[in-house]
Parts: sequence; C-alpha cells; structure tokens
Amino acid sequence: MKTNRQWRLAARPQGIVRNSDFQWREEAVPALADGQVLVRNIYLSLDPANRVWMNDADSYMPKLPLDAVMRGGGIGVVEESKNPKFAVGDIVQGLLNWQEFVVGSGSDLTKLPKLPGVPLTAFMGLLGHIGLTAYFGLLDVGQPKAGETLVVSTAAGAVGSLTGQIGKIKGMHVVGLTGSDEKCKWIKEELGYDAAINYKKENIHTALKQHCPKGIDVYFDNVGGEILEAALNLVNVHARIVMCGAIAQYNADQPAPGPRNLAVMIMKRVRMEGFIVTDFMNRAGEATLELVQWMKQGKLKYRVDVVEGLEQAPTALRKLYDGSNNGKLLVKIGPEPGEEKAQHAAK
Repeated sequence: MKTNRQWRLAARPQGIVRNSDFQWREEAVPALADGQVLVRNIYLSLDPANRVWMNDADSYMPKLPLDAVMRGGGIGVVEESKNPKFAVGDIVQGLLNWQEFVVGSGSDLTKLPKLPGVPLTAFMGLLGHIGLTAYFGLLDVGQPKAGETLVVSTAAGAVGSLTGQIGKIKGMHVVGLTGSDEKCKWIKEELGYDAAINYKKENIHTALKQHCPKGIDVYFDNVGGEILEAALNLVNVHARIVMCGAIAQYNADQPAPGPRNLAVMIMKRVRMEGFIVTDFMNRAGEATLELVQWMKQGKLKYRVDVVEGLEQAPTALRKLYDGSNNGKLLVKIGPEPGEEKAQHAAK
C-alpha cells in the first residue's frame, strides 16, 4: 500500500508565510473505485496566489479550509486507472495540490501532449497557466500596438519575463522593473528588454520618466502599490493597465495606502482591467500553438527554478515574496517517467 506524503494548511498566515502555517501528514493512499485514477505528482507549481488561497476569505476560488491539503497546480503521471478516459502513463496537469499522490475522478485533469524537444517543465514555465497569463493578459486585455511603450513589473518573474518578450514580438518599446542587478542584466541582454530598472536601488518615478520618454501606453501590473502609482503618473491618453497581480500586498498586515493618484485615469481616459487566466482556458489551444512557434523561432525564452523535494515546499514558497527565485518556481516531488529507470540503471 502506497503512503501519501502531504502538506496541510495548519493556520492562517499573519504577514509572511511561515513553516508553522503548514502541517506534514502521511497517510495511506486509498484504493481506486470505478471511474477513478491514481496520479503521482511530479512537479508542483508555486505561485503568488498560494498566499491568497491561505487567507480566511474567498477570492476567485473558495478559501482553503484549515486542515485541507494545501492547494497548488501540478504535473503528474497516471499510475493506475479505472477511468476509460485515462491510461497508465498519461501525463496530466491540474490542481494536484501539495502531495505525492492524488486519487479522484480526473474531471479536473488535462492530458498534456507530447511535443518533441519540449521538456515537461515547459508546461509550467511557458505552456501552462504562466504562458497563458502573459499571452492573454497582454494581447487581449492590454491590446498592444507596434511602437507603443510597455512597462512590466516583476519583469524577471515567470509571467513578467514572458510578457516583455511578447511585447517585443509585437514591436513595442519595453521597460521592465525587477529587484536585482543580475535580473536587470538578464532581461536586457537575454530577453531583449529595451530598459531595465532596479526598483530597490533607483527612484522609480525618475527611472520610468527616463526610459519612457513618450509616456506609458500599457502597464502590466503584477505588484500594485508604489509601482502602480508611479506608472499612473506617466500614462498616456487611452493607456491600458493590465491588473494581473498585487504581490506587494499579499503579505501585508494592513491594506496598501495607495495608489493615491487614481484621478489620473479620468483625465487620461485610462482603462484598468483585472483578469484571471481561467477566463481564457477555452482558447488555450490557440495560445499554445503561437507560444511554441515563438519558442522554436528563438523569440521566447524562459527559465525555471526547481527546488527538490516536497518537504521543501513551505520554505521554497517564500522565495516568491523576497524575490530570490530565478524564473518559474517549481518543486520537484518525484522523478519524471523514464528517470526512475535511468537512475536504477546508473546504480
């Protein structure tokens, strides 16, 4: 009988997430009933939304009850199936949560295609919810035009790094804000950003004014707060602000005091719109085809930050909020199909 190792929500966080907000649990994996599948979790996605789901309030999803398995997206492999829609060996993606095994009907699982030359981690860093967020957030909500100026916050993050590159593909002048000199160098030299601003060292308003001499047409907001306020000061008439996230506020004990200049939106006729990527899942196919094409053409680059071991998930989650992650943050829970045989053969 298999043992399922998992993390459960033990307490509502106050400020920064602590390891004590989670509880480690080990329990037997139940036998399958008719219509069910057993999935072994391989990669767990760590996202800013994890912190939102831990709050004692509903968001775009119901709040997570205390003592429930911590919510999270994942990629896994079907190890046993009593559901005709799934075969042993199928690679699937869905809310597999912070655990090693999942037993369920499979109704919320998506089979992943086998794309030659595309690693499994790409379905987290480029072709999963991350790539779709950047794609639809910029193209559908931001409605970019060639020659316009795009500003992206958390520009070296999973979503931000792709958003800026898509902006360049569409002929925009792209400026990114990030929190280290190394990340500034990466988005300029490797990703093709026109300018990079280290918001921890530079005056944000002054730097934006310098690098956006024609003003800001599209601001892709992942943080809210101070940077959103600075961007509003420089928006053009009919600018679009894409509200993707507010990571600067997720761990705050008190609501952010701003932005204090929302009246600018009236004078400049600015459109500010929030979105959730799940609103666009019925069009995932069209986005995936284009994202893969851009990747094969060398126009889109991404990187993943893989932490080994499910037991490291609570500690790894904090990397999202202190900015120490480099690319899409994942936890590798177990080997990919084929890796077990390779490891065994090596022994």
